[in-house]
Amino acid sequence: MSKTRQTVVTNPWGMLRQFTSARIALGRTGISLPTSPQLEFQLAHARARDAVHHAIDATALQQSITALGLAPDCLILDSAAGDRATYLQRPDLGRRLAPESQSRLAALDFHARDPRPHDVAFVIADGLSALAIETNAFPFLQAALARLAPAGLKIAPVTIVRQGRVAVGDEVGAMLGAKLVVVLIGERPGLSSPDSMGLYLTWQPRVGLTDESRNCISNIRPAGLSYEEASYKLHYLVSEALRRELSGVQLKDETPGDTALEGRLSNFLLGE
Repeated sequence: MSKTRQTVVTNPWGMLRQFTSARIALGRTGISLPTSPQLEFQLAHARARDAVHHAIDATALQQSITALGLAPDCLILDSAAGDRATYLQRPDLGRRLAPESQSRLAALDFHARDPRPHDVAFVIADGLSALAIETNAFPFLQAALARLAPAGLKIAPVTIVRQGRVAVGDEVGAMLGAKLVVVLIGERPGLSSPDSMGLYLTWQPRVGLTDESRNCISNIRPAGLSYEEASYKLHYLVSEALRRELSGVQLKDETPGDTALEGRLSNFLLGE
């Protein structure tokens, strides 16, 4: 009796696939990928493209955040990039508010209600994945504010900036008179993570700052960094930034690392 020929050659790295969504150990058929991984790759690529061009439902997000009652207002603003095509071609325009949004924000006298300066301003920008913001911004804010509430911090009105990039938070934070700005933004979609959200924290925000002034927490999503762990890290960075009056390269995340995988991996290639 002839033996059935094995058409797909497996890969010894296969046991590591349980720990990551990265495309490893896919096997091969001749010199090509098997059909199933190839189709999965094409689907992931389509989802990433869709995430880049997906338009944020800012009104629905505004209503959800307003229901939290965490600030007197939740504002929808626009960057100077008037549409998605311009946003993708002109990153500089996504870093500044549109003139109409500047005027609208400047006209609001928040200090008349409470003269204390804002400690933290949350700015939500769609970035390169509005899907990430629609999926993660609201539940993350719930977790983050629950941790920050005991400190008695004054939270500025939350702003949602359409067609926004990270640096637009500097302008918004400065206009709100906030000591710290925290930008929630949709990260560039990966082929396994079209819904990944990042955070950027900046002390004394003002137009013209660059990335060494910021601290970043990335890959916040159900299949990545959990809302609870991300809010724990943010609470630490906010507390230290306010205490030490700095952020960026001078402020390190010294929260304990994840030891979940310690001791679980042996050098399987050597048969250990």
